[in-house]
Amino acid sequence: MVLKKSNPQILIFTTNIISDPGVCSAGLMHLSYPAQTTIIKVPCSSMIRPEWIALALESGFDGVFVAADGTDCPYLTDCTNRTAKRVREAQELLSNKGIEPERVKMAAICSVCGEAFTRLVNDFYSRLMELGPIKVRTHEE
Repeated sequence: MVLKKSNPQILIFTTNIISDPGVCSAGLMHLSYPAQTTIIKVPCSSMIRPEWIALALESGFDGVFVAADGTDCPYLTDCTNRTAKRVREAQELLSNKGIEPERVKMAAICSVCGEAFTRLVNDFYSRLMELGPIKVRTHEE
């Protein structure tokens, strides 16, 4: 077993049209959230694959936050349900790998949700601090 650093790094998936403007609004309002974040924009949050989330955690991130469009998704009327299913599948995959499933969080973030985004990411960061370093199994275990 290999222990990693204790300064949580968060990968954030946002969507081009709805949730990314919400994240940007946090910056426009001068709200703060941990600097240890990396944002990847995707067209629709339901396209995120569980394997991508597992790979992120096995590659150095301590948590993955999925900023979904919710009911405002311009592509799918059931986007929230599809994204929630992907997150559940990712959590099951992580459990099977011995990684805490709570290292993945999903929330609907709309284009004016800067304050909610900031609060959710700060809470997630605190939870990752409580969890401590991620433990990645090696081939010897």
